[in-house]
Amino acid sequence: MSSPLLDVWEAASASPYRPTVGKSSQFPVGFLLLLISLILTGVFSLNRSFINLPLLGIPASLAFGFGAVYMICAVGVYV
Repeated sequence: MSSPLLDVWEAASASPYRPTVGKSSQFPVGFLLLLISLILTGVFSLNRSFINLPLLGIPASLAFGFGAVYMICAVGVYV
């Protein structure tokens, strides 16, 4: 008798995981995201207002977070 978990395991072995951003392009993507976050942070610090928070602050923090993770993975430090 086969279990549903075993069926899922065997079905998953036929299609391996392929990341959206490949290993060879992690460094440029991470560098670009960090550069975008630096620019957005600079513009946000010059024009602080409640309206600029969702327009500049949140995208800057997201770009920094994802850029930092991509750069960490690109240089070989896995978290």
